[in-house]
Amino acid sequence: MAADASILQMLAWDDQGWSRPLLFGLGVTVTCASLGYVLGVALGFAIALAKLGSNRWIAGVANLYTTVMRGVPPLLVIFLLFFGTNGALMWVARGFGYTGYIEIDAFSVGVMAVTLVSASYSSEVFRGAHGTIPAGQFEAFAALGLRPLLGLYLVIMPQMFRQALPGLGNVWIMAIKETTLLSVISVAELMRVVGLAGRTTGQPFVFYGAAAVIYFVLVAVSSRVFVAVENRMRWG
Repeated sequence: MAADASILQMLAWDDQGWSRPLLFGLGVTVTCASLGYVLGVALGFAIALAKLGSNRWIAGVANLYTTVMRGVPPLLVIFLLFFGTNGALMWVARGFGYTGYIEIDAFSVGVMAVTLVSASYSSEVFRGAHGTIPAGQFEAFAALGLRPLLGLYLVIMPQMFRQALPGLGNVWIMAIKETTLLSVISVAELMRVVGLAGRTTGQPFVFYGAAAVIYFVLVAVSSRVFVAVENRMRWG
């Protein structure tokens, strides 16, 4: 009973408990994953179009980007951005005569890392989805006199997104899990708060167990949402 009471005290909502910091860390996790995912999907779609385009140079650059980003561990991407972005911005700024110090906060670096990694995977999802569209669909909008961009927007894109939705759901789950690595650059996401709570209270199992439950619920709810959207698009 005493142990149960101690756990309840550690997870209390008051200033002595850790519920508020855990909720804040969850908010940072969801916000970072959401921003990086949305930006990554948009960038990934553009990269997929570049791969499918007729310009071999642009397609080659897009394929190189995907190969590199998928071959490099996400943790290394985070470190490269964290230690290299400030220096790169200061180098560009000096070219315009600015000699002051420029620093990008760790949260922005985390969003950039999730964006770049998500873009590489989502571009392959879109490319694969494009390959499932029958050739007759392209011939149909051409026969209707639609311009390529208009036909892409009205005919091809809705079908691409419907086919890509299961893969995009996996990219979202990957984005959530990738945020767990951001604790190494001091982003106050859920895993960093959990680690601090475990060290402070001497009860790491309790807080890591709570984190496992939170992540499981978050992924389960996200999966149900993507399935519901997929079913709606299939019937709509």
